[in-house]
Amino acid sequence: MTMTTIFSGMGSPDALLSGTASANKPLRVNAHIHLPPNFSAFETAKQAIDLAKEQGITVLGVSNYYDYSVYEEFTALARQNGIFPVFGLEIITLDDALVKSGVLINDPGNPGKFYICGKGITKFNPLSPDALALLNVIRERDSGRMAAVTDRLAVRFSEAGLDTGLTATAVKERVVARHGSPIETVYLQERHVAQAFQEILFERIPTTERAGLLARAFGVTPKSAPDDANAVQNEIRSALMKAGKPAFVPETFVDREHAFRLILALGGVPCYPTLADGTIPVCGFEEPVEDLIARLKNYGFTCAEFIPIRNTPEVLAKYVSAMRDAGIVVTAGTEHNTRDLLPIAPTCLKGAPIPAETRAIFEEGACVLAAHQYLASRGEPGFVGAGGEPNPDFATDEARIAHFAKLGKAVIDKYLG
Repeated sequence: MTMTTIFSGMGSPDALLSGTASANKPLRVNAHIHLPPNFSAFETAKQAIDLAKEQGITVLGVSNYYDYSVYEEFTALARQNGIFPVFGLEIITLDDALVKSGVLINDPGNPGKFYICGKGITKFNPLSPDALALLNVIRERDSGRMAAVTDRLAVRFSEAGLDTGLTATAVKERVVARHGSPIETVYLQERHVAQAFQEILFERIPTTERAGLLARAFGVTPKSAPDDANAVQNEIRSALMKAGKPAFVPETFVDREHAFRLILALGGVPCYPTLADGTIPVCGFEEPVEDLIARLKNYGFTCAEFIPIRNTPEVLAKYVSAMRDAGIVVTAGTEHNTRDLLPIAPTCLKGAPIPAETRAIFEEGACVLAAHQYLASRGEPGFVGAGGEPNPDFATDEARIAHFAKLGKAVIDKYLG
């Protein structure tokens, strides 16, 4: 059963809003995880859903890169387990002007590199011709770069004494073997490639000889323990794949306008992923928060997101409340885009709890996205229009957010039964 079918059976917005208020306890929300074949802490979509259910998550959002085929399985599993699904995507873009001026946006190591998310997408199955054309540009550029990175790494390891035989296709085949994903849905990320080289290293080279081989490949003594798979993967990336390193290949990312066009073609809401004190010092684009808000509004963002495990409670609360006061909807997630199987309920840095007022804003944001999905799936105006403009039926941002939050809560309650 598709979400469109589910939403069509819920009745009209007026009927939902006039229904009896739910006695459900506050929602537990995670609006951003990655599922295989993206690099993920989860082996399967089922594992993610099972853990979310065990941990009491009622709303779970997925934000994959460059292919959304797994969303069908995710939808079915979420329905079976009483979890409301939110659909999204993530895109890496480049702002040439900010590259030249050296401004860090939401990537602490690369000026001008600009992560953008889309939230509440509804038109991913099937993709429209426009969306497919926009997505294919990203896929082709990214695939070409990752193939070149893999080839350079293979040469580097061969020169160090380990002929891995790895190519981009061979790395994809490893992803397929691990997760059971169709190979045509696999778009490689740096972490996939680093993992493949680490696995070959561990399969063929005794523990006592790994440090020497890595030293030859890196050109410096490795910092990671030779039996720590995750650490070795991370060091392969940092020592060989980043700017100025032997296997680095310049990024060929699309620009912000291209990303917005894709998100809107998929029926979603453009969303800014915020680092804040997730990096020290805070990226210049994001400081102070008042200037960040002005920049986001100038670019047309009506939604922002945090991965709170990166943030202290105090800074998180400061940024989130300022954004919300400025009429920006705010969500939160965990990503789970490393091999670390963290709790699915978001927390702040070092496991500190998210302040109650901040958590309520995140719950509100999830409800807004639920309402947007519900309306857009029914062919009705959502939180933003086809051009990304705010829904014009409301005089103020506050009125619009309040209406969508109330409707979204009713949609989620109806879904959860």
